[in-house]
Amino acid sequence: MAMQINGNYENFQTNYAEMAKETQNARNTERDRETETKGAAKLSEPQDEYVSSRKSEKESTGLYRLEQNEDGSREIIFDDLNKPAQTDEKEETKESSNNPEKAGEKCVGNTDKVDREIKKLKGKVKELEQQIQSASGDEEKVKELEKKLTQVKQELSLKDNDTYRRKNTVFLK
Repeated sequence: MAMQINGNYENFQTNYAEMAKETQNARNTERDRETETKGAAKLSEPQDEYVSSRKSEKESTGLYRLEQNEDGSREIIFDDLNKPAQTDEKEETKESSNNPEKAGEKCVGNTDKVDREIKKLKGKVKELEQQIQSASGDEEKVKELEKKLTQVKQELSLKDNDTYRRKNTVFLK
C-alpha cells in the first residue's frame, strides 16, 4: 500500500502551550455566561417567603370541610373560628325560615306540560300504526300514514329527552 502526501508541512509548528491556554479561556468564558444566565433566572423565579405568626393572629383562618348538599354535589363549607359552632342543621333551617333574607330561595320544577305533550305524541304514534294496519289494501293511504308516522316519531324523539324537559320546565316558588 502506497501513500502520497500532498502539501508543504515543513514550516508547520505546533505550540501546545498556546492551544491549552486558548481552550482554557474558552471554557472560562462559557462558565461566565452560564453563571450570568443562572443568576438572572434565580432572581426572576418566585421564592417562598416567611410570614410571621403575629400577622396571622389578627385574622382567623377557620376550617374547611367538604360535604354533600341536597343535590348530592360536593360543597366546601367554611367554619369560622370566631363564630360559635352550630350543632344541629335543624337550627340552621329554623333560623333561615324565620329570616327570608338569609334563607335560600327554593323552587319546585314542574314538567307536567312536557309529559302531557309526550304522552299525546305516543298515543298518536299508536293510532297511526293501527291505521296503517287497517288500511293495508290502499297503498296511497299507507304511504301517507307512514309519512305522518315518521314525522310524529321525529317530533317524539326531539321532545322525549332530558334536555327538552329541562328547557321547558316550569318553576314554582
